[in-house]
Amino acid sequence: MKRIGLSSVVAAGLLSGSLLVAQTATKVLDSSALRPPAGASVAIVEFSDMECPACAHSNPTLKAAAEKYKIPWIRHDFVIPTHAWSQPASVYARWFDGQGKGLGDAYRDAVFANQPSIYNVGVLTQFTQKFAASRGVTLPFSVDPQGKLAAEVKADSDMGRRTGIVHTPTVFIVTAHSKSGPYVEVESIDRDLYRTIDQALAQAMPTAAAPAHQAAKK
Repeated sequence: MKRIGLSSVVAAGLLSGSLLVAQTATKVLDSSALRPPAGASVAIVEFSDMECPACAHSNPTLKAAAEKYKIPWIRHDFVIPTHAWSQPASVYARWFDGQGKGLGDAYRDAVFANQPSIYNVGVLTQFTQKFAASRGVTLPFSVDPQGKLAAEVKADSDMGRRTGIVHTPTVFIVTAHSKSGPYVEVESIDRDLYRTIDQALAQAMPTAAAPAHQAAKK
């Protein structure tokens, strides 16, 4: 996909997957992030941006697949610089992660579900305050006074660039043991996600023991 000479608006659309163009396969530069967590044979690894419309569209499908197959869903931040509120949203999500009870993922899901109504940082802050109140959590004036959470978001985005990520969402199905390789990129989440997981699970299953030899004929 040629990007030279694109305007910043078009370039942002390509990164976020919000334009109706074909996305080229990711050229993986460093596969160290494309592994399932310890104890899992198959997992979903996603690189997304909280303000990305294509990410919001794909989120319910990814959530449903993780619940159906009972496999880990590893969500990495890949912040698009031209998006005004995606970075603070990612910081809020990590603060909610620290509150336990799955609040971080619930917040991410809620942001994606309400994304069309969140058009600047001020609206995001109001939305976040209401979300915290609805969950019985007190949101402090500053959720990241020392910048540690922002550093974690940046580290995730930097890792995405080292991996070779160029657009969001980018989703891989990763395996611990597979004949076809340790990871497969999902070309179309709507069309290919379930099929790719089925294939990964089938290939990750331990090979059945061969039947015992029958006694030699007399």
